[in-house]
Amino acid sequence: MRLPRDLSGTEFAHLLRRYGYEVTRQTGSHLRLTSTIKGREHHITIPRHRVLKVGTLSSILSDIAARLEIERERLSEELFQP
Repeated sequence: MRLPRDLSGTEFAHLLRRYGYEVTRQTGSHLRLTSTIKGREHHITIPRHRVLKVGTLSSILSDIAARLEIERERLSEELFQP
């Protein structure tokens, strides 16, 4: 699946709420999200830019997919399919 080219950091953080990620703080132009998955906290940092670079988005998705123990492609489909 092709990743979106017009997704902002704020929109991406909102999409991740369905996996239990909540914004815990903001420092400058970055959002820190935290989720408790399988009894352990997981933290990710997302740039709060108007448009996320594809490589940045891909890296964050890979990190989350590894933590959820699912394939990155499946995670992408669940997040970005209408």
